[in-house]
Amino acid sequence: MKRIVYLISPQKIDQDFYKSLRKVLATKKVKFFQLRLKKTSKKNIIRIGKKIKSITDKFKVKLIINDSPLITKKLKASGCHIGQTDTSIDKARKILKNKIIGVTCHSSNKLVDLAIKKEVNYIALGSFYKSKLKPNAKKANIKIIKKIKKKTKIPIVVIGGITNKNYKKLIILGANYIAISSFIWNNPLLRPEIAIKKFK
Repeated sequence: MKRIVYLISPQKIDQDFYKSLRKVLATKKVKFFQLRLKKTSKKNIIRIGKKIKSITDKFKVKLIINDSPLITKKLKASGCHIGQTDTSIDKARKILKNKIIGVTCHSSNKLVDLAIKKEVNYIALGSFYKSKLKPNAKKANIKIIKKIKKKTKIPIVVIGGITNKNYKKLIILGANYIAISSFIWNNPLLRPEIAIKKFK
C-alpha cells in the first residue's frame, strides 16, 4: 500500500503527543513527518526531535525538519523543508549533501522552475483550501498540479486545508503526497489515530 500522507506536527508538543504519534504512525499511512515548531528554541527542537526520531525510525517514516538544515544534520533526520524566507536551496544542499530537500513554491511557476533547476526532492504547492495552520496563505489554483506534472517527475506535496472530503481530487490530478496537520491534531470530532484512517 502506498503511503500518501505528509504529516506536519502540531504547533505545540506536549507529553501526550508522543503516544498519539505512535498510534498514528502505526496505521502505516504516513510517508513523511515534518517537525514544524515556529516558536520554540533550537535547543527544545533538538530535544523534541530526538524523541520523535526514535518513533519515526521505528515506523519507517522519514523525519523532515522545517527551516533548519543544521538541526536536520544534528538530528540525522531524513531531510529538511525550506520555505521562501528560509535558507537558500544551495546553502541547504551544501550542509545536507544527499539528504531530502523539499521546498515551498506556493503556486508560483517561477519558484517551481527554480526548484526543478536545483533538483530538489519534492515541491510543496498550496494553499489549495482554507487552512487553519496558515489562514492568510494565498490560494493556489488546482490546475497547477497538472501543469507541473508535464514539466517534471519531482514529487508534488499539496498543502492547505486538506481533509478527507477534498484530498482525492488532488491525488487524481497528480499530487504524490497530501500534507495534513489540523485535521489530525486539532480535530474536534476525531482522535488523531481515527482521523488518519480517513485517508485511503
